[in-house]
Amino acid sequence: DRPGRRLLRINSANTSATALAEWLAMGWLTPAMDGLFMASPGERRRYMDRLALALFPDHARISGRFEAALRERNRMLADERGPDRGWLVANEAQLAEAGAALASRRAALVEALGEALKDEPDEPFARPLLVYEAGGPLDAGALAEALAAGRSRDIAARRTLTGPHRDDLAVTMAGKGAPAAQCSTGEQKAMLVAITLAHAALAARGRASVLLLDEVAAHLDPVRREALFDRLRASGTQVWLTGTEPAPFAGILQEAACWRVNGGAVEAF
Repeated sequence: DRPGRRLLRINSANTSATALAEWLAMGWLTPAMDGLFMASPGERRRYMDRLALALFPDHARISGRFEAALRERNRMLADERGPDRGWLVANEAQLAEAGAALASRRAALVEALGEALKDEPDEPFARPLLVYEAGGPLDAGALAEALAAGRSRDIAARRTLTGPHRDDLAVTMAGKGAPAAQCSTGEQKAMLVAITLAHAALAARGRASVLLLDEVAAHLDPVRREALFDRLRASGTQVWLTGTEPAPFAGILQEAACWRVNGGAVEAF
């Protein structure tokens, strides 16, 4: 009754994308993500959440609860009559509980990625140093206290100014000690590849996992491309790579299943 609606099934039963994440860890790197380090903090928060979902299957539900509570608090703060104190206290308890859970998973993600990356060489992929910059206390009790203490300020601003919706991910290129946003586009791409590979290895532990690399091989030189293929072979992840021509995949054509998509049709080659 809803043409075009995305349908997901697990064991022949209809389900949601959130439920699918409990069965399958998914990761991807696409050209649209190339500007991540230059983008707004909101883009990096969404990036962290996508990565966290592959490690913590309940992350989407927790994020949804936090966003709902945050919208409700902001609505009360913007009310010309002023917020009802009783409702505000109850809302802040929910917001702090969900916010602390959300922040703790983001922090655990960044810590796990940092551990996975710390022993990697600076070449062929630029090694990134990751720091989780929290937008508020990570403890639920401390976050609730911060929300209560900031009510007057938040009412004046008509929005909540403390919490994980203010988080950011700071990335530095280890080899030169420069913030990622100040590095070349090639260095930024190399750091994204390094993070993606480290995350894929983490996501493959104990669960089926799929990784999509869209137009990645074509933008690497032959040395980095072969290093990428070596890492993917050992990742334990089902990998999908896309490109507009077969040449960048010459090193894996004999061991990979290959398809050509043209005119809406798919054929093996």
